[in-house]
Amino acid sequence: MRSLLERRERLLAERRGETVVPWIGPTFRFGLGATDEVGYELARLGVTRALVVTDSNVAATGLTEVVRASAAAAGVETVVWAGAQTEPTDESIRAAIEVIGDVGVDGFVGLGGGSAIDTCKLINLLLTYPADLETYLAKPHGQGVPVPGPLAPMIGVPTTAGTGSECTPMAIVDVAATHTKAAVSHYSMRPAVAIIDPLNALSCPPRVTASSGYDAVVQALESLTSLALGGRPPATSPAARPVYVGHNPISSLWCEEAVRQAGRHLVTAVVDGDDVAARTGMALAALCSRLGNAGVHLPHANAYAVVGAARDYWPAGFTIDRHLVPHGESVVVTAPAAFDFTYAAAPERHLRAAELLGVPEEKRRDAPELALGDWLRDMLVATDGPRSLEQFGIVRDDVPTLVDRAMTQERILVCSPREVTREGLTQVLEASFAPESSTAPAEVA
Repeated sequence: MRSLLERRERLLAERRGETVVPWIGPTFRFGLGATDEVGYELARLGVTRALVVTDSNVAATGLTEVVRASAAAAGVETVVWAGAQTEPTDESIRAAIEVIGDVGVDGFVGLGGGSAIDTCKLINLLLTYPADLETYLAKPHGQGVPVPGPLAPMIGVPTTAGTGSECTPMAIVDVAATHTKAAVSHYSMRPAVAIIDPLNALSCPPRVTASSGYDAVVQALESLTSLALGGRPPATSPAARPVYVGHNPISSLWCEEAVRQAGRHLVTAVVDGDDVAARTGMALAALCSRLGNAGVHLPHANAYAVVGAARDYWPAGFTIDRHLVPHGESVVVTAPAAFDFTYAAAPERHLRAAELLGVPEEKRRDAPELALGDWLRDMLVATDGPRSLEQFGIVRDDVPTLVDRAMTQERILVCSPREVTREGLTQVLEASFAPESSTAPAEVA
């Protein structure tokens, strides 16, 4: 016994990087018609009165009535609040708390895209543990105070296939004062159950489908190419270990399937929204990308900077009341250049991702460093997606400001397989503009 303990102590003393993967998976129901089982899950969780948080667009589809009928059949009362904002801000969350007030519920249902589900998470947090939102936002955008304890039971019911927020322990908001995004990240934030019904996305417009799909495939690619688990120092305690631990064999099982499904179905789901097989494939891609998310890196860090610099952009195909850059569009626009940049740090994993996407062998052989980025460029052409920062009204003179804001995303930049410097970020952002001779016109109101 002493020999075993001595060997164990020696091996742990010799380790230089993190060796523990904390995989805490969500409970979920997946499949056509799964929304009808919301009531069963609410009752199982002991909920007697639930607040359904959604937005006006989703409410207009009638899906709120499906949820309410299911809840009523299970003996659960529901109250609907359809005021969630696309790409929520810290200001919209504070306003929501004021409007909702003491609603007297013991459970929540987030129904909609990632924006509605993130809004629901934050309402749950702030009603359960009242404080200003800034208290819980991760540093440097907030105080980074941990969530004090368990939240009320929440069910996430997505109507898009992208963010996977219904499975994640975090919520993202735009911070008005700094023109960037910030997160509340804590395992208590994860919904108790995710109900993933591909039929809910049938009314999703092509541009919304595309933007959501961009997020699903890029976050899976970021996870597959992120800094390996052992590249970080061991956590000082289980509580101090971050949600994103880096590339590892467990996360790859999920993210490889996410990439495979997105490679097969993303374009079809955008072009033919009535294709149930494509909708199902993208719902599975979104789910798997989140189940295996070991860490996003450059595309997401850049995206959080892009949203603050493109204040005059009005996205086509979205029913909204203000200028904004949809999250998936902001993520994907610099992703091709970002993966070109990170290729040298993990070439085998970049090529594996390209293979899963269906990139031909000769392309992977003849131009391996471009195989992944070029697939994304071709996909953006096929789905009429953003191919230049200029399409958001951003100009090259904005690059230093974009770099400043992206560099504040410390929690995700540490996941990059290649060290991120200001020079490296500048290189990626400069490469995300159209060539001088073929600058695309900005799509602004």
